[in-house]
Amino acid sequence: MEVPGQWNAPRQSKLWLYNLHYFDDLLAEGAGERVAWHRSLIARWIADNPPLSGNGWEPYVVSRRIVNWIGWHLAGNPLDREALASLAMQGRALSQQLEYHLLGNHLFANAKALVFIGCFFEGKQADSWRETGLSILASQLDEQILADGGHFELSPMYHALTLEDLLDLIQLSLIYPDVLADVAARQDWRRRAQAMLDWLETMTHPDGEISFFNDAALGQTRNHAELATYFALMATSTPRRASASEYLAESGYVRLERGQWVVLMDMARIGPSYLPGHAHADTLSLEISVGRSRLVTNGGTSVYATGPVREAERGTASHATLCIDGENSSETWASFRVGRRAQVLDPQVSHGPDHDVAEASHNGYRYLKGAPVHHRRVEVSAGQVVVRDRYEATAKHEVIGRFPLHPSVRSASLCEDGWEIVTGEGQNVHVSLSGAVQSGIEDGFYAESFGVRLPRQVLTWTARDSLSLDVKLEFSI
Repeated sequence: MEVPGQWNAPRQSKLWLYNLHYFDDLLAEGAGERVAWHRSLIARWIADNPPLSGNGWEPYVVSRRIVNWIGWHLAGNPLDREALASLAMQGRALSQQLEYHLLGNHLFANAKALVFIGCFFEGKQADSWRETGLSILASQLDEQILADGGHFELSPMYHALTLEDLLDLIQLSLIYPDVLADVAARQDWRRRAQAMLDWLETMTHPDGEISFFNDAALGQTRNHAELATYFALMATSTPRRASASEYLAESGYVRLERGQWVVLMDMARIGPSYLPGHAHADTLSLEISVGRSRLVTNGGTSVYATGPVREAERGTASHATLCIDGENSSETWASFRVGRRAQVLDPQVSHGPDHDVAEASHNGYRYLKGAPVHHRRVEVSAGQVVVRDRYEATAKHEVIGRFPLHPSVRSASLCEDGWEIVTGEGQNVHVSLSGAVQSGIEDGFYAESFGVRLPRQVLTWTARDSLSLDVKLEFSI
């Protein structure tokens, strides 16, 4: 930040610049040790970013910054006159450019910011901001939060962000009860937050972090344990789900847990029909943990900018599922577009005394010759995970099954009947393969967080010129 232009430096990605303008560090761990620097940074931002100029005045960015500045003030760091004047200007700017064209988590963040600034300031304009925000929340809570507690964009990362937004609103209602207590009860904020917290717990790996379905990256929001602690501080119970294995039917995700194994599987639609921007071509993909170590994972998200990296990270080949003729199961294009979409067929989940099963098919490759269909069945018991993939078509195709390993895996090597793996915790895992296909290991990448791509190994099996297949992988310890 040596020169003013760095707030909008063209060499940096849009996503990186957005994060610069959010001011998330104001409320980060240890922020109390950086108060003087934060105060000077706020003054610097005001001086370097005139109204409605640059990335910092885009509505989603304004929304995030409004909440952070107000939160910093309420935490005992009074904003000076210049900062208060800027904050009021930001409120006026936001109120005139609400993101109805984008909807989803963007509009939710806009509404939250309007409620915050409408409570923080007094007067007719502030009242108008607050009422507009609450009106948006009234419709969007019903639209965006599904019956099973999931956020309708079906990204665990954006789910956690939206949950944090809702928890912030609950906390705000305790600070401004005269204007928010009744509406918080009427819109059922606490019950919805509890359902969202339970959903996030189901979609969290044993290492405590989110699973990677659709756009997902670490470091963008608090994890389940942190959000549960936040909720509990507001005198709210956070009960554990009754069963380790759970089918989130409205969302389309399933968790199968037995012994040391946890499998998370995507049997979901691509996302809201009118808002698939954060979707990946990852239908029927899965992630596997053993103990506290991730073993098989999807690829994650490192960038949003249009280009080959974004295309690859959204593509089927970056996920733990089948890829036919090198094509994507759903037609992802540009940065946030989806054309033709895979449809999940006949999802089923069953629980036995010693094992759990999830299975479904999808027709995402119906446009290829012979209309191929992929069927996946996953069975989890205390001793092993069995993944059975069946493929049927009336024309021949090349089919590749990929099982990308987490970068923490210490080693992976081919053996006579499959692969031998050593996890990050040093546990040996044997993976046997049957079904008359060729096994291999290829190089891949894992986007752990925005701007970060880590090398990793990918287990593969390949079948060429096939009309039908029945391939089985058995993971055992």
